[in-house]
Amino acid sequence: MWWPNTENKKIKDSVKRNVITTSDGSTSIKIEDWGETYHSIHGAIQEAKHVYINNGFDRIEKPSLRILEMGFGTGLNAFLTLVEARNASKTVEYHSVEAYPVTEEEMKALSFTALYSQAEDEANFQKMHYGEWNVLNRISDEFSLYKMHSKFEDMQLEAGYFDLVYFDVFGYQFQPDLWSVAIFQKVYDALEEGGVLVTYACRGPIKRAMKEVGFRTEKVPGPPGKREMLVAFK
Repeated sequence: MWWPNTENKKIKDSVKRNVITTSDGSTSIKIEDWGETYHSIHGAIQEAKHVYINNGFDRIEKPSLRILEMGFGTGLNAFLTLVEARNASKTVEYHSVEAYPVTEEEMKALSFTALYSQAEDEANFQKMHYGEWNVLNRISDEFSLYKMHSKFEDMQLEAGYFDLVYFDVFGYQFQPDLWSVAIFQKVYDALEEGGVLVTYACRGPIKRAMKEVGFRTEKVPGPPGKREMLVAFK
């Protein structure tokens, strides 16, 4: 096991993070200095399923998917995708970029028991966090995970490789540089023709940046607590 403690200490020293329980009983992490949470306080599982599964995963009519996630965070989006892949009899190669992973202590405090429908599910969630970085880890028969320990600005992505992108970075008001034309260009280039990007956000500058690199965007109803969100198509 390799846990990148050195990089983690930098962010832990600069911001205070706490594990919280959201309205649907699932956990998330709150950055106290920003008042920002990794997922919605109205329900972490509820939000992730609406945004990334219902409006992303379910749009891809292929038996085998390659998914890129921008921001591994708590691992909820990845784990929810594992469960959905199993239910849909699909296989997923899942790549996720994260510069500042949660600590081992934080990981142990997280709980998504509402998703644990099989005996091995809690162990699979832990395998995602304990798995080696920058190598492909086989988590289950349906799901493999490649975690890239990198800043988004520095990530190297193969052109036309992915079917679907989960764009789940911190809010525009906190890190507008992560919603920039430069970042969206990297993601656009990494998607195959017909690929889909889905995000919880729906701000004007975000939509304009997506369109500038070539995406066709669509506003759709957001999860509870949020009126709209964006789906983008290459």
